[in-house]
Amino acid sequence: MRVGIGIDVHQFDETKPLWLGCILWPDQVGLDGHSDADVIAHAICDALLSAAHLGDLGSNFGVDKPEYKDASGELFLMETFELITDAGFRVENVAVQLIGNQPKISQRRSEMEAIISKHLGDAIINISGTTSDSLGFTGRGEGLAAIATCLLMTL
Repeated sequence: MRVGIGIDVHQFDETKPLWLGCILWPDQVGLDGHSDADVIAHAICDALLSAAHLGDLGSNFGVDKPEYKDASGELFLMETFELITDAGFRVENVAVQLIGNQPKISQRRSEMEAIISKHLGDAIINISGTTSDSLGFTGRGEGLAAIATCLLMTL
């Protein structure tokens, strides 16, 4: 059994679409990043890679790898899943906490959880949201942060 934790943070960018939890959020301000800046997918990948002792998002898919420019969080999840499966692990569950004022995730939570679960071998996925009560960059509405925790089991 292995436990991992991951975090990702991106600032808003009004010129980009918002991809969050592997789904497009129309009419929402996007996030700035080398890839699609999907903080939920990125935090999950970091947690999975950490638990499997396979580095982190940057060492596997970093800005020094041009093939990942504008890559989707969905692609990162699929490739991370392949890496951890090849290392002899399966994903038992993942819990994610999104921190920010917008968007409100309750109406699309199950959609995000289903897509992510599909990419992680039908693992149990739980996504929740919170604000930071007007504190820090997320509280000022400058961006989003996500923290993910996962449990891996050996195959």
